[in-house]
Amino acid sequence: MILRKEVIQLIKSILGHPVILTKEDIKKSKVKKTDQHGNPIAKSKNWKYSLRRIWSLMEGQKWKLAIVIISVIISSLLGLLGPYLIGKLIDDKILTQRFGGIEIDLLLLLLIFAGLSLFSYIAAILMVTIAQVAVYKLRMLLFRSLQKLPIPFFDKRQHGELMSRMTNDIDTISQVLNSSFIQFTSSIITIIGTIIVMIMLSPLLTLLTMLIIPLMFIAMRWITNRTSILYKRRQKAIGEMNGYIEEIISGQEVVKLFTREQYVIEGFTEKNKQVRDTSYWSVSYSGLIPKVMNFFNNLSFAIVAGFGGILALNGHNITVGTIVIFAEYARQFTRPLNDLANQFNTVLSALSGAERVFEIIDTEPEEDISGINDKLNIIGNIDFNNVTFKYNEQQERATINNVSINLKTGESLALVGATGAGKTTLMQLLARFYEIDQGTIKIDGINIKNIPKATLRSQMAYVLQDPFIFDGTIRENIKYRNENISDEVMIQAAKDANAYDFIMRLEHGFDTEISFEATHLSQGEKQLINIARALILDPKILLLDEATSNIDTVTEMKLQQAIERLMENRTSIVIAHRLNTVKKADKIVVLEKGEIIEQGYQKDLIASNGVYAKMLKSGDEALLE
Repeated sequence: MILRKEVIQLIKSILGHPVILTKEDIKKSKVKKTDQHGNPIAKSKNWKYSLRRIWSLMEGQKWKLAIVIISVIISSLLGLLGPYLIGKLIDDKILTQRFGGIEIDLLLLLLIFAGLSLFSYIAAILMVTIAQVAVYKLRMLLFRSLQKLPIPFFDKRQHGELMSRMTNDIDTISQVLNSSFIQFTSSIITIIGTIIVMIMLSPLLTLLTMLIIPLMFIAMRWITNRTSILYKRRQKAIGEMNGYIEEIISGQEVVKLFTREQYVIEGFTEKNKQVRDTSYWSVSYSGLIPKVMNFFNNLSFAIVAGFGGILALNGHNITVGTIVIFAEYARQFTRPLNDLANQFNTVLSALSGAERVFEIIDTEPEEDISGINDKLNIIGNIDFNNVTFKYNEQQERATINNVSINLKTGESLALVGATGAGKTTLMQLLARFYEIDQGTIKIDGINIKNIPKATLRSQMAYVLQDPFIFDGTIRENIKYRNENISDEVMIQAAKDANAYDFIMRLEHGFDTEISFEATHLSQGEKQLINIARALILDPKILLLDEATSNIDTVTEMKLQQAIERLMENRTSIVIAHRLNTVKKADKIVVLEKGEIIEQGYQKDLIASNGVYAKMLKSGDEALLE
């Protein structure tokens, strides 16, 4: 035991990679796993389910798959026929010195190997076509599923980890479909055909060759028990690293402002080490497979050559040609086993990735209804009735607690309160990004749970505090929801948003290319584009989440004018941290820790000399943040 520990420590010091797999890890991998609800997951269910789902992606291409299988069968049989004819050629022509007709035999061999190459090529080309169509469908399924998932789903997951499923996992599946399927099919056919021919040639030599199979199985079982765990760890580590990279790149300004470059480098170093170590050991263990298989390959050849020669010398009915044929078949027998072993880890990785992909695809989409109020035209009356909401059950205190607000068509409501008071949450509940726990929210007297989300959201505009710009032209950004909107309407929306002048100063006007970062646009200019995007929809309900908070004074004046035009004849809810915005609202609600401490018309709140009145008197705009 002491010697073993010393050897392991020596390996660690030489290689520089920690030994990350213990006996406990292997034991744990054999324990039944449970899902997020604690229900046991059958070990065989996942990969069988994944295979069925991948098979369903080949719908419409199964005739091509049939051709692939036929081509693989023909090429495999031709591969078996070649060595047999070579052996017969040795016995019948070379050893007997009778070379008559040898040209025909050589031509036949040439045709066999040419046919082998041709059918292998046909199978490979068709399989690439099948694989790419299937992977295309899988990507589309995953992306569509992501668009149907609720906002809470994205709150709980790193975006980089989701990107890893979309890219790394699907690429691994693509690799397996492109090459591994053919290799698997060819290897199985070759193994079966080889065994049959070997038995026909010499049952005794076949039995001796088969003796290495148990040893091969034990060796492969030992390796794959470790590689299956390590490949899953590697996939997880890659996902976590991608998530970290995405997070740090998105927050570069904050990183630099707080001079945390070294800190994030250390964080990345740790995650990079995890990827390095899991990749090192998974590849190292899987790298043992070809070495082990080559050993058994050479062992089988030695057994055939040695015992075959002994049998031939002792007068058994075994010729030199038969030994040559058998030696080649013995090699052919272990080679497909070697191919199967080499592909096994790739398939394991692909199935692990497929489970991760189908986990997202099978996640329950947003709850919604259809057929009820599908074509409802919202007027704009809004009622919050005793609304209570928690983001999760573990919260001790509700984020929104027993909130009741009434807003008539065309009225504007200002939500005021400190950070964390629940202002943004109220807007998100109205847009049904989250579902309330208690109470009701009604629009025009109809519970919003009875209004399809697409119908509800199509008649409201939500302008966020941080303006979001998509890659594309300014034209495409303003027309984001509907490309059929005319340029005249788009231009008028830009003018109403006070964005037209700065857009026309750009070199290409509305056709100016802008990106997600949009570094050549100011924060205010981005927000004006967002306001134009909202105006073009002609929404019945307008939600403004601190839309003027990150904007300079001059741009704020332009934006305030645009917002006033946007709010005309629309029901509006505004989160504001500046008194000028609040003063122009019809109603005001002051929130504190998710509860309403004051609400009413501005003149009434001033007369009551409460919290809001004191804010006005102090003139301290920070009190509204």
